[in-house]
Amino acid sequence: MNRLPSADVLDLVRDIPIYRASLRRGHFPILEKPEIARGFPDNWMTPELARALEAGEAEFVLSTGTNHARMQLIRPPYFLLRSYYRLWSEHPDLGACWHEGARRISLTTVLATEHVARVNARKPGTTPGERWLDDRTLYLNRRLDPADWGRDEVEGMLAEIRGVATAHPDGAYLLDCSGYHLAHLIRKVSAWGLWAGFPRPAGIVHAYEYTPSSVRAYLRAHFDCPVVDLFGSTELGYLFYSDAEGRYRPYLAGMSVELIPVEPGSGIHSLIVTSVRNPYMPLVRYRSGDCVRTGDGSTDPARIVSFCGREKELLPTPEGPVAQADLDARIAGVCSRVFLHQLRLTGEGECGLSYTTFDGAPLTPGETAELGASISALTGRRCRVEHRTGMPIGRSGKYAWLTTPDDARPHNPL
Repeated sequence: MNRLPSADVLDLVRDIPIYRASLRRGHFPILEKPEIARGFPDNWMTPELARALEAGEAEFVLSTGTNHARMQLIRPPYFLLRSYYRLWSEHPDLGACWHEGARRISLTTVLATEHVARVNARKPGTTPGERWLDDRTLYLNRRLDPADWGRDEVEGMLAEIRGVATAHPDGAYLLDCSGYHLAHLIRKVSAWGLWAGFPRPAGIVHAYEYTPSSVRAYLRAHFDCPVVDLFGSTELGYLFYSDAEGRYRPYLAGMSVELIPVEPGSGIHSLIVTSVRNPYMPLVRYRSGDCVRTGDGSTDPARIVSFCGREKELLPTPEGPVAQADLDARIAGVCSRVFLHQLRLTGEGECGLSYTTFDGAPLTPGETAELGASISALTGRRCRVEHRTGMPIGRSGKYAWLTTPDDARPHNPL
């Protein structure tokens, strides 16, 4: 379906080459990532943008590429950080603490830490390898696989957390994390009896990847504070946030959203976004690549209840496409002890589920059988369930939820 943007959006994109054909036709098809890259940057260049680049008011950057090929972008300096900080400052459960000056600690992929260190290396007066993004945010992780953190490393991170906490009169700080990384830290702190040296955060945000319900529950079980999900992307900024009860709310200043079913009757929708939040690269009917479900199966964005994974990672089945969240729901319905998991397509009509648990113990035979049957019903494939003590991590520092025998499909976030 082609929709005409609002008059305000049309005025903002009128001089941008990539939209000229759409303006002539009077309708805008869905904008795909390859189209954004075709002819870049000339397909986006206007006299105003050229002046902004010359003046340093706009800059070229790359998307992270953890879920798709890296994409060149043009945006104002610190565009994503400002979007992030504004959302923290306005969030109903985090805003008060933010305005009181609480600092933010980020515990996520090593690529994020290395990016901060590289940026700081180019700033005058900074120390090489410095992991403070600015005066509010410290990045902790310096290892690809958090399962490999040793005791000295964990004690060092806890010491840095204590240093940040003591800078606030009430010892308050906000913990920004990949849910998986924080769960790994909790397991190690528990195993080594280090809780006395771990100041509790005033709020936790997981915003880097899909976080399974069992991991979210694990975080809530160990911290008596709001645990919040933020949803967005490098090119768009943040679009939705959850409150402390897990309900999603829109954060769409300068944006609008439409939902398109990925397949009739599946209940899974593609997220299509029009955004003028970035004045130098406004995106009209842009396919973000993310999938959502609504409470009633409709295409009403106000009824979004979950962000269920990436469109490219949907698994075709006889009953329709299966998303990452669908597998997560099946696992959580059987056992809350599952930590990491990966579904492997092992052959025609067969699959295998590998998993680890928070406590290291395998599921009971009854749980194993129930889980295998549930996944078989979901996928239409015979499923063999296998306990493991660890799970491989991608080069991005993220875990793949689905793999094929030849890894030909882009499920593994490298």
